[in-house]
Amino acid sequence: MIVLGIETSCDETAAAVVARRGDRPEILANRVWSQLAEHAPYGGVVPEIAARAHLDRLDALIAGAVADADIALDDVDAVAAAAGPGLIGGLIVGTSMAKGLAWALDKPFVAVNHLEAHALTPRLAATAAGWVDFPYLLLLVSGGHTQLIACAGVGDYRQLGTTRDDAAGEAFDKTAKLLGLGYPGGPAIERAARGGNPGRFALPRPLRGRGGCDFSFSGLKTAVRQIAGGETPDSETVADLAAAVELAIADTLVDRTANAIRWFREHHPEGEVLAAAGGVAANAHLRRRLVSLAADFGLRFAAPAPALCTDNAAMIAWAGVERFGLGLVNGFDAAARPRWPLDTTIGAEEP
Repeated sequence: MIVLGIETSCDETAAAVVARRGDRPEILANRVWSQLAEHAPYGGVVPEIAARAHLDRLDALIAGAVADADIALDDVDAVAAAAGPGLIGGLIVGTSMAKGLAWALDKPFVAVNHLEAHALTPRLAATAAGWVDFPYLLLLVSGGHTQLIACAGVGDYRQLGTTRDDAAGEAFDKTAKLLGLGYPGGPAIERAARGGNPGRFALPRPLRGRGGCDFSFSGLKTAVRQIAGGETPDSETVADLAAAVELAIADTLVDRTANAIRWFREHHPEGEVLAAAGGVAANAHLRRRLVSLAADFGLRFAAPAPALCTDNAAMIAWAGVERFGLGLVNGFDAAARPRWPLDTTIGAEEP
């Protein structure tokens, strides 16, 4: 089974070809064009600029991915695209292209939930020795989303907790801007933190030690602003603050994930894996902490390589493979959705 995937939900324009050989995935091609240069002057993503950049680059990226995969376009079995959640302009560009290709090729179209694509990425990245079976517990942590999700199967997700305000990646971006480190904030904070002393500043860990699995990061941003005093600090202070921010975010994520693991072990005792996905899951300090946390509870930790944590089309294509394999395809009237919760049972009893 071979699926072409298209990703245009935010500020990466991407196309990929993924195959399933037996029960295992194989990435045949994965092209990503980052829009960082376009958005960096504004300190964040500008939706109109993002949509126009997708229009400019998507054709060439698809042609390049098909060439990299060494296939003819007609060899694909289905065409998948991120249909939400995300910036509506970009989503319309990607889904329109995917629908047009599917119609012209007489192939099925698969509308992929961007969050489900992240959720399934640990399965895409798994080796034969470390295949990730359902159920597993996922920490989905990115610029727009911070969630703990029990993944019981394709299309079967239970949200255990989410952020009450900023996502973790948003906290990285905003504190990096306060420190004059540029955009995107996560990699910038991680680089600056390598030479810093995280113990110099006592930053808040909202909700740490409390029950439940929700997150909060807005207080962290406020604390950094108060310390910085409205001006860019000296280089030593920047490094120390970056290290303190990285540690505070990791402490918070680990604390809330531990609560989710306790719920997961009670409700899914057969589950063996704690997984992580999303751009913040590329952070080396956080990954080390999650490896240790999983081991403390007798679980195995699984996460994609950093290149597959950030937005990419390979994860969209793989979600297309998983859904198409179950007969879950969509009509050409499937709408792009700026909001699309992964858990359709939101409002059920809290864990």
